Amino acid sequence: MPAPAIQMTGIDKRFGAVHANNAVSMTVEKGTVHGLIGENGAGKSTLMSILYGFYHADAGSIAINGKPSLIRTPADAIHSGIGMVHQHFMLVETFTVVENVMLGAEGGAFTARGASAVRAKLQALSYAYGMDVNPDAVVSELAVGELQRVEILKALVKGADILILDEPTAVLTPTEVEKLFVLLRRLAGEGKTIIIVTHKLKEIMAVTDRVSVMRRGEMVGTVETSNSSPADLAELMVGRRVVLTVEKGPANPQGVVLDVKDLTVRDARGTVRLDHVSFQVRAGEIVGIAGVSGNGQSELLEAIAGIRKPAGGAVSLNGELLDCGGRDDPTALRAKGLRHVPEDRHRMGLVKPFEAAESALLGCSDEPGFGSGPFLDRDAVLADCVRKMEAFDVRPADPRLRTALFSGGNQQKIVLAREIERDPKLLLIGQPTRGVDIGAIEFIHKRIIALRDAGKAVLLVSTELDEVLALSDRVLVMCGGRITGERRPEDTNEQDMGLLMAGVSSDAPKVAA
Repeated sequence: MPAPAIQMTGIDKRFGAVHANNAVSMTVEKGTVHGLIGENGAGKSTLMSILYGFYHADAGSIAINGKPSLIRTPADAIHSGIGMVHQHFMLVETFTVVENVMLGAEGGAFTARGASAVRAKLQALSYAYGMDVNPDAVVSELAVGELQRVEILKALVKGADILILDEPTAVLTPTEVEKLFVLLRRLAGEGKTIIIVTHKLKEIMAVTDRVSVMRRGEMVGTVETSNSSPADLAELMVGRRVVLTVEKGPANPQGVVLDVKDLTVRDARGTVRLDHVSFQVRAGEIVGIAGVSGNGQSELLEAIAGIRKPAGGAVSLNGELLDCGGRDDPTALRAKGLRHVPEDRHRMGLVKPFEAAESALLGCSDEPGFGSGPFLDRDAVLADCVRKMEAFDVRPADPRLRTALFSGGNQQKIVLAREIERDPKLLLIGQPTRGVDIGAIEFIHKRIIALRDAGKAVLLVSTELDEVLALSDRVLVMCGGRITGERRPEDTNEQDMGLLMAGVSSDAPKVAA
């Protein structure tokens, strides 16, 4: 039997009081696609960071192809034949593909041979693995799927036989996901070893040979994918049975709550980011916005929420014409019954150094019951936060704990509790489960459905197509700042949605509001 490509044994790593990896062992065979899954804070990112040299283990050993390997830096990992493709691509947008591949090799062999040799190697690898990438293209001009191929090629040019991919499908259309999986299977067939770190169980089942599951810093199992199921893997991750399907009855839409007509948004450079977008959301329904990240969804939510002033068009809430970003700033819109869960909870939804009770009060401190004038009633603030934590199962239920010390899923619950518990007429919610583990996803989905069933209007934006289709009563698809189609989830499929997300028209009929 050949030696495993990777043998990590007894890996231990602490960050102060946090035991991130507790005697973790993992074996990855050569020429396989190996999945690594776990809840937020399970320790999988720490384990991969140790393998790639970002962190150094407190204890334990690593063997690559049967030989002990001391990996203290990413340079050591690259020398050992390990490459990593990060969720957020590590590319310089103003550089060409060749120039990006040469980064980090200054003064080395690449520079000595010149860019022509690197270009030739890129072209050879592109041809060998079916990756159509122009080595002289400027990175800023490439599509998202092409950017990912550049990252993979960058690792292969540097001699990687082992590839670590962190959430590789997060920004891809369904068609691009299919192409990626074909590529990964081809790489594995050529003897490369692939590790995929992801939370998408459907994709784990589709592309991996084996999957390792971590929970609370420990490795709880490694199974053959063909002998497992999404439900089995979810139970290993969480330690209990998890409902993977969204259970909801039919919607009962009532009057129009949100009416958007010809909404146009330009960025600071004058570029059109939202181009004459029109739609409605009714009470008692969830309207989902699907699309690859960066196609105007963020600008849409920010304009309706009063954060960004539109360049044109009109927005009405319950029949009242709004002056979004002007007289009707976020504070004024909250008073009118609009609540907003931002896409990036760290940048816009929370203040990480604040106590949880303070983050749970953001934007609400002037409401009755929290004090008078400039002075807050701290006991009332703490009690309010405790109630929210109990209602939304925030763990630990400590209102005095710094926000930064909660897991991503629990941080998201704090934001959701703050916005939903104020009884909104309209909830704007961006990326409701981004970076959230499967147990918290189940809980968040139930709360969104409950809000709809209580007669509220919900506008939901997510790059997770499965999530949009599962939660929404109607789905709008955006590409290039425009709505390219409207579907009911029961009348569409991934292929149809993927075409719309890529800006390609489809013959399927549009649904009436």
